[in-house]
Amino acid sequence: MSYIGRFAPSPSGPLHFGSLIAALGSYFQAKSQHGKWLVRIEDLDPPREMPGAAELILKTLQTYHLYWDGEVVYQSQRHALYQAQIDHWLASGQAYYCQCTRKQIKENGGYYPGTCRSAGHSQGAIRLKMTHPVRTFVDLKHGEISIPAALVDEDFIIKRRDGLFAYNLAVVLDDIAQGVTEVVRGADLIEPTGRQISLYQMLGQSPVRYLHLPLAVDHSGNKLSKQNHATGIDLQHPAALILEAMAFLGFKWDEQLEYASIDEILRWGVENWQLTQLPDRLKITARFSNGTV
Repeated sequence: MSYIGRFAPSPSGPLHFGSLIAALGSYFQAKSQHGKWLVRIEDLDPPREMPGAAELILKTLQTYHLYWDGEVVYQSQRHALYQAQIDHWLASGQAYYCQCTRKQIKENGGYYPGTCRSAGHSQGAIRLKMTHPVRTFVDLKHGEISIPAALVDEDFIIKRRDGLFAYNLAVVLDDIAQGVTEVVRGADLIEPTGRQISLYQMLGQSPVRYLHLPLAVDHSGNKLSKQNHATGIDLQHPAALILEAMAFLGFKWDEQLEYASIDEILRWGVENWQLTQLPDRLKITARFSNGTV
């Protein structure tokens, strides 16, 4: 099967150093397999989006010469696909409406015990009955990873009370539709992996392979993210920051590479990319230099 990978940022802000690590890791893995590298904008949550962020993300990728294959896909244009699957599950009884509040679930230790499974509600959030629980999965770098027990059997939300579609549903349906064969992303997304694999199984599809990259954190141990106000990456000196991200990913090179062009650096990265070089740790403190992170 031909390799198809993807990078799928959310437009809640500009790309930061952690985003660049995910972009480069997925790019190197795809291109080292002579595969395609897709870009998808995961604009599922309008209240959290920053105006113009999607365009800025694409401009940043182009500035860094991270050119994608095919057309950019926007999740905001795929609502009909998500709703059709939900309607099918509602009709079959695989999904149901839930009116439990966050407060009620918090009072139950943060775990939803299936309270509304047989309640027959006609409105509320929509949950999927967990019929294919996944307790472990194999990561290409880290081997077998166990899913937290509280997440294994829980009926999880596929459409929120406010009408927004849930990330887990959208990402799986999109990966299936785009023919994605492998997902390379940050270690902060390990926990939902079990739910995503269970969705593949409920849909009668073979799950993708997964590779989780080390998560860039600040000196306080907080991940670099838009929610934590991570600074957008520098558009003026892309080659230097690419090398900084490559060092984070475990690359080692001769000094001459530091004088190479962006395309030469990326080509060298593709040719020398190996999973064994990735750090074993799932979290690494990022260097703060020149205001880049």
